[in-house]
Amino acid sequence: MTNYIWITTQFEGFHKYPMAPKEVDFLKNEHRHIFHLKIWIEVLHNDREIEFILFKRYIDSIINKKNFDFRSCEMISDDLYVEVNKKYPDRKIKIEVSEDGENGCEKEY
Repeated sequence: MTNYIWITTQFEGFHKYPMAPKEVDFLKNEHRHIFHLKIWIEVLHNDREIEFILFKRYIDSIINKKNFDFRSCEMISDDLYVEVNKKYPDRKIKIEVSEDGENGCEKEY
């Protein structure tokens, strides 16, 4: 069995999709989203090994330092994983990133 905790957060970002299919070529232009994140991280015991609020503050600090402009949901997930894995190595991590809480990705590391 694997035990996880999870947090949610969000941030404003702008991106574009230069290789967008013709049917949605408007996505080639820069546009704004509120990116919603849900991040699960493996914990090794049941007594709040990683405290929720502190983990959320840590994730928000990463977001505030990084420039995610023009990144896809999948790229944002990968960037966050790299940072989280530095602080918490060898943990199972799942990251969900969505555009406006509507469409997105989920990746398991």
